[in-house]
Amino acid sequence: MSTDRFQPDACPGALQVHQAADGPLARVRLPGGALAPHQLQALAEAARDVGNGQMELTSRGNIQLRAVKDPQVFAERIAAAGLLPSATHERVRNILASPLSGRIGGVADVRELVHHLDLAVQADPALAQLPGRTLFTLDDGRGDISGLHGDFGLHAHSESEHSLVLAGNRTNHLVHVDDAVPLLLDAAHAFLSLRDKHWRLAEVPDGVARTIDHLGLAAEFSGAVDLAPDAGPSIGWLEQHDGTVALGGGLRFGLLDARLAEFLAAIEKPVVVTPWRSIMIFDLDEGAAEQVVRVLAPMGLIFDENSPWLDVSACTGSPGCEKSLADVRADAIDAVEQDSLPIEGRQHWAGCDRSCGRPRAKVADVIATTDGYRVNPTDQ
Repeated sequence: MSTDRFQPDACPGALQVHQAADGPLARVRLPGGALAPHQLQALAEAARDVGNGQMELTSRGNIQLRAVKDPQVFAERIAAAGLLPSATHERVRNILASPLSGRIGGVADVRELVHHLDLAVQADPALAQLPGRTLFTLDDGRGDISGLHGDFGLHAHSESEHSLVLAGNRTNHLVHVDDAVPLLLDAAHAFLSLRDKHWRLAEVPDGVARTIDHLGLAAEFSGAVDLAPDAGPSIGWLEQHDGTVALGGGLRFGLLDARLAEFLAAIEKPVVVTPWRSIMIFDLDEGAAEQVVRVLAPMGLIFDENSPWLDVSACTGSPGCEKSLADVRADAIDAVEQDSLPIEGRQHWAGCDRSCGRPRAKVADVIATTDGYRVNPTDQ
């Protein structure tokens, strides 16, 4: 397929970095947000040695580093840790999955689906042409992921049966789990044939209906899926199905310091980065969980679900972004610490009207202008 009519895809990855105002920005895809301890350790060392000492958690459960001094060294390090399994497909491995799946709640365990989908995408040469903004979603039935409006997804009805979700619209087409991954790949191929200059399926005129036709399905769709009312970060102490403990920790602005990341890696338990820029630590016994809270809470991992920091998100702002009109993170920090937030509840601070990094949830917007900040309430 010719791509001559398309604008270059500038979405950053681990190999194609974005030249930000504060230096190269590199993004590492984490299908399902999953990180093994040795991979988290490798990222922490890279952030300390070739980055600015921090990792940014993204709304797609990925991790990015800013001010990368040597992108080639960074790529070599993460490849050695198994975080760069395909140079051709590394920017299209965007797979969101219910973070608690298989451990707490949900009607299906989608962790194996994440693995199989990731391998299948990498094995399909044509899918390397997908835009870097493409998003696959796997919701285990609790409703925390389908409403994040990916391009191609599954919503579990049982362990074996899922409905097809396209551009955040749930269809009435049910697919057996054994046939689910091939169907998602077929949908991605359909998008490639229909996309023209568009980056997301939702941008394609009549994209959902045309994709259904392309797939040869007798299916209907009923509009966008809403997020479950309780969708969001799970913070604090959670009991898993097997009796072990999961800990959910928030981070101020989703920033994970390299030293804190090394302590997380030293726990030697599975970690998941969530779409809400939080961290889940799984499979702990009670004694270990208590010790983790005692050690990591003073280092900045937030286990208090009532912390005001969980209501405040922000874009990079100045000086990292040349388009920003303010150092929004510094201003937001001052507002929280002085108990002077301009509005109650969830809010996103942004340096311009683009409002980069805004959560896909009901939040108020606090937008920098040339004359202070403008507040757009939640309902606007």
